[in-house]
Amino acid sequence: MVRHIVMFNAKKQGDRENIQALYDGLKMLETIKGDWTLTVTQNIKVDRLANDIDVVVYGEFPDEQTLAYYKTHPIYQKCLTTVRPIRNLRIAVDVPFED
Repeated sequence: MVRHIVMFNAKKQGDRENIQALYDGLKMLETIKGDWTLTVTQNIKVDRLANDIDVVVYGEFPDEQTLAYYKTHPIYQKCLTTVRPIRNLRIAVDVPFED
């Protein structure tokens, strides 16, 4: 299994409209059907030290091949086109784990 975690911040920091557009653009990823779990959430920003991240994509995939398939899906590609112009930072990690 692979945990796929991607964190984003909007280009216009603190602009609720831009953060919402980023969130809405990433939400389309949840419509991709497959043998995995995927959620898109907004950061509630309760950390006292750092709140730079606006939106988080969290997925659990059975293996690296399934994650690779997900990244080639047409909806994923559409999401890239939508989100890239309005995001500033993207941090991604893929972490193996056992059930």
